[in-house]
Amino acid sequence: MKKDSPWAWVPTLYFAEGLPYIAVMTLSLVMYKRMGISNTEVALYTGWLNLPWVIKPLWSPFIDLMRTKRWWIVTMQLLIGAALAGIAFLIPADHFFQSTLALFWLMAFASATHDIAADGFYMLGLTPHQQALFVGIRSTFYRLATIAGQGLLIMFAGYLEKSARGIPFAWSMTFLLLSGLFLAVFVYHTFVLPHPKSDRRAATLSASSLWREFLLTFRSFFQKEGIGVALLFMLFYRFPEAQLAKMGIPFLLDPVSEGGLGMTTEQIGFTQGTVGIIGLTIGGILGGIAVSRHGLKHWLWPMVWAISLPDLVYVYLSYFPETSLLWVNVCIFVEQFGYGFGFTAYMMYLIYFSRGTHSTAHYAICTAFMALGMMLPGMAAGWLQEQLGYQLFFIWIMVCCVATFAVTALLKIDPEFGKK
Repeated sequence: MKKDSPWAWVPTLYFAEGLPYIAVMTLSLVMYKRMGISNTEVALYTGWLNLPWVIKPLWSPFIDLMRTKRWWIVTMQLLIGAALAGIAFLIPADHFFQSTLALFWLMAFASATHDIAADGFYMLGLTPHQQALFVGIRSTFYRLATIAGQGLLIMFAGYLEKSARGIPFAWSMTFLLLSGLFLAVFVYHTFVLPHPKSDRRAATLSASSLWREFLLTFRSFFQKEGIGVALLFMLFYRFPEAQLAKMGIPFLLDPVSEGGLGMTTEQIGFTQGTVGIIGLTIGGILGGIAVSRHGLKHWLWPMVWAISLPDLVYVYLSYFPETSLLWVNVCIFVEQFGYGFGFTAYMMYLIYFSRGTHSTAHYAICTAFMALGMMLPGMAAGWLQEQLGYQLFFIWIMVCCVATFAVTALLKIDPEFGKK
């Protein structure tokens, strides 16, 4: 394999893009829960960690202006690796919650910046033919990072939790392992990433002119036809899922006496991080195939039902906590498969709405609203669950599905969009 071959860096680059996101969004949630932090605090503070992905369109234009995308990639990887090491060493400290949360914040901003640079570098380092060829490869390795982080690492932490040295030691070693892995990726990419001639600073473009163009792009986005309905859809289509995503893992971890299922950390890693991710991936693939054959409009309502109805499995599990582990795995697979299939409609609509002038920038703004739609409801989910208990909370999630159906009913979509 030649050094400048895309196979040498595209898989590792997108594996590296997925790991810190999972560390911030999932590992932090499981770790804090296992360390005794309440559901209210877990949901509120880890919910704030979505903010860098919400506001990343605000600083993305300046990445071109200041340095090359290659420089941003390797620098952010070094910063993320250092932050992971810092978290590992601070977990046993007295004020671990505040100090590790600060480092998760740093890592979240570094990860969002890394995403911007990596996606831009992908387009600069590959020909249009190679970009089309490797789009599936990059998605696959991002998913593998999800399984590695949400599945294998959590299972590793669960295994170590059984040792005499306890939970803090287990999670400290887990983050130390992740730090070592990420620093190895940093060293690898320092030498292997190519140097495309087009990857250079925008020296001829001043900050003022870039800012002016940036404001014009934002203004054109908010002047698009149907912007009000589009924003409602972006913010409320996943309103139930935004809350469920924050409380799903705490529900599985909490003891039966507190309304949960009392699963171990190892079981969580397998059920949520492996079985669930496989269901999510299969659902997403089938959703993409379905839309490509008949168009988004044809599949819109089946996908709305798919993302909403399977949430009932949590209602069932909350009323029957003694359910066997096999059946729990089946339930999580079904819920995640439905979410993967139904989420396809959401992502396709973002592409549909972003069409036209400034499509790339407008899509980035859409993804910011997508992150905001997950952030705000998720922050309140922990408090709400503690007020209602798990059974009523999951019934509330089903009530929230009304919002998903309501905003979908407002959409107007070209019947031909998405077809071959």
